Amino acid sequence: MDNKHLGSDFNDFLAEQGILEECTASAVKAVLAMELADTMKAEHITKSTLVKRMHTSRSQLDRILDPNETGTSIDSLVRAAAAMGRHLDIRLA
Repeated sequence: MDNKHLGSDFNDFLAEQGILEECTASAVKAVLAMELADTMKAEHITKSTLVKRMHTSRSQLDRILDPNETGTSIDSLVRAAAAMGRHLDIRLA
């Protein structure tokens, strides 16, 4: 018996709506922001300490950690990771 409710997946739906790239960017940034925040917590690194290590401003760090701010540069993400002794690994799938 064929299920009439089976069809395209959610990515197909987002593509049809013209928002797949926007949603993907938002999801990726949310995951990165969460991983950075989790690392800060696990390593007991405060925002003030990270700002000093990165030689940046508190507002810039807040943008990096904001899951909704998709305009964050790769350079900023790399510097944040490096300031915590980590590295950023980006891959195409």
